[in-house]
Amino acid sequence: MTRRLLAFSDLHVRFAANRELVAAVAPRPNDGLIVAGDVAERADELAAALELLRPKFARLYWVPGNHELWTMPGEPERGEAKYHRMVDVCRSLGVLTPEDPFDVWEGSGAPHTLMLTAGLYDYTFAPDEIAGDPDRARAWALETGLRCTDEELLHPDPHVDLAERCAAMCERAEARIDAARAKDDLPSVLVNHFPLLREHAVLPRIPRFSIWCGTRRTASWIERAKARVVVFGHLHIPLTLMRNGVRYEEVSVGYPTQRLAERTPDSFLREILPGPAEALPEGWRSRRAG
Repeated sequence: MTRRLLAFSDLHVRFAANRELVAAVAPRPNDGLIVAGDVAERADELAAALELLRPKFARLYWVPGNHELWTMPGEPERGEAKYHRMVDVCRSLGVLTPEDPFDVWEGSGAPHTLMLTAGLYDYTFAPDEIAGDPDRARAWALETGLRCTDEELLHPDPHVDLAERCAAMCERAEARIDAARAKDDLPSVLVNHFPLLREHAVLPRIPRFSIWCGTRRTASWIERAKARVVVFGHLHIPLTLMRNGVRYEEVSVGYPTQRLAERTPDSFLREILPGPAEALPEGWRSRRAG
């Protein structure tokens, strides 16, 4: 029997239609599932979603999206404290997080180290001339009427600003990746909510939203992790593509208005491992139906 590693992200269970979709996912007791962020804004909502999924899979993995890092009205936790509150929720349910030792997935096909990373953005997914200046990057986005809700609800505490918090998160992820590579030479599946490459943060309808989509710093992670597959979400543009022998999977579900009504819940689960039976050609790009 094939034992697969699957993934999806951006479940946004505050929407009733998305809660129903999560509840309707069929049990797969031999498979693992990566949930790549933006499940819920509140701890109780995250717990409710994971409680629906955890009994259906052999193992569940979670990384935070920006929505999990928001401080909602009435919540006491800000910044890193909110992140660790969400980590505690996951751990209470037996869900692995970026704060736990990397797991080795030994399903069908070759074993892979599963590297869960917590990421953020630092406004460097902007044109080169303004990439080092958060104020100019935000003003550039605002020229087209764009202002991300993160600017009100996502806090840097205990850091000075989000760029500094992003740098600290990157340093931690890089140290964990490097430590894992020192121990074994397995290929890896690298998971982050945000795209790791600036060239993947392409949103045709709102192109300047890219400044809230990641950091240029993560481009180096792919080689240092010896990644065979990179899993991410955030863009709400599901796709598969190949670049330099690495398969990239954007696995978002998205908001109810962004997807086809006739799609079944199980159709959103993307197979990460063992993956395609035949190697995809270099430059392959396939937009998944939304």
